[in-house]
Amino acid sequence: MKHRINNSRRQFIRNASLSLGGIWLANGLFARDKGPVYGHNHVQYTLDTTWSKCNPQQYPVNDCHEMVQDKKGRIFLLTNETKNNILIYDTKGQLLDSWGHAFPGAHGLTIHDENGTEFLYITDTVKHQVYKTTLSGQILLTIDAPIENGLYKQAEKFVPTETTIAANGDIFIADGYGEQYILHYNSKGHLLNYFGGRGEGDEHLDNAHGILLDPRSKDGSLLVTDRTRNCFKRFSQEGKLQDIIRLPGACVCRPVVQGDLLYAAVLRSPDMNKEGSGFVTILDRDNKVVSNIGGSEPIYKDGQLQPMYQTDKIFVHPHDVCVDRDHNLYVAQWAAGKVYPYKLKRVS
Repeated sequence: MKHRINNSRRQFIRNASLSLGGIWLANGLFARDKGPVYGHNHVQYTLDTTWSKCNPQQYPVNDCHEMVQDKKGRIFLLTNETKNNILIYDTKGQLLDSWGHAFPGAHGLTIHDENGTEFLYITDTVKHQVYKTTLSGQILLTIDAPIENGLYKQAEKFVPTETTIAANGDIFIADGYGEQYILHYNSKGHLLNYFGGRGEGDEHLDNAHGILLDPRSKDGSLLVTDRTRNCFKRFSQEGKLQDIIRLPGACVCRPVVQGDLLYAAVLRSPDMNKEGSGFVTILDRDNKVVSNIGGSEPIYKDGQLQPMYQTDKIFVHPHDVCVDRDHNLYVAQWAAGKVYPYKLKRVS
């Protein structure tokens, strides 16, 4: 009987040790994700400021403007550092490749799948041009300022900040630092239409920094940034104003959509005069803010969103958000001390 008790005790101790070991192992596995959690309403993240494994002496950045992910899962970063305008990462932050020395004003980066092959579209605010390239950097198309039709008197007035590409290859360009037009080109680079432009009415724009053909929209409408006015505006592809998504306190950059959610970097808050005041905002399918990363909790009163503002000094000037397949975020920053992008890992 005593022998049986000892065996039972040994078995109990062994099982307990295995269970505790499992707990310790699990704790070890999850330890890397410990730390502050940012965000609201079950759209929350942990922060990794050392995601990029690049050596800044070998692969420097200046302003990290925008990021996209290709079908292979690679992350493309655009910077206006001409030693390497494009840095290509895996999702763990390891550098896979780099290219580009010809884009001193590299600003907007869009990826588009054309019949199974992906291409990049780059806007350059210094050269006043838009480029279509292969993923390895070969320039296939260059769009210059539309001077020939009299819309622009000087090439320097054309300062494109962003593009979005339709399924048929049509190109929509936001002249966000120039005359504030949205310019509609065909796939060959011929101007078809334009709308917006400077002005005080709602149909006009000021700092039309970003543009996106909203994949959630059944009618193929465009989301256009009106940054100084703290909003996105929805237009038909022909230029008819359909809606205004007001985001008080948020000087938003370009809209980025994955699934039902809309993500945007907020460069500054509450207006463009306050330095170092950025955060990231996230909206649901109904275009209601559900979470702010580094920003105040979204509050609606009588259906109206209350002014938002920075609460945590996570970011200086976030300029773009890239969302990967696992719903993690990568945030590129402008005028932030030449820092590499941060990664925000989704936790809920």
